[in-house]
Amino acid sequence: MLELRPNCECCDRDLPPASAEAMICSFECTFCADCAQTRLAGRCPNCGGELLRRPIRPASKLASHPASTQRVFKPLGASTAPAAPATTVRS
Repeated sequence: MLELRPNCECCDRDLPPASAEAMICSFECTFCADCAQTRLAGRCPNCGGELLRRPIRPASKLASHPASTQRVFKPLGASTAPAAPATTVRS
């Protein structure tokens, strides 16, 4: 079950469970649509995965399956972007 994290990891913007602006990767790292597009180019800075719109849990299910209240804040995403694979130079 998705955690439905409450904020953007990059700018700390609130992202309530019904927000259509929440974007997630397959590990549920959560970003607002603005940061996902303008700062992160559609890629999670933590794992390099694709950021997609987070599904909205029906309000009737939030009572028995509430959204997370634990905030994650890492300005500009992770401290470093995923490293590019090393290349070997042969002469």
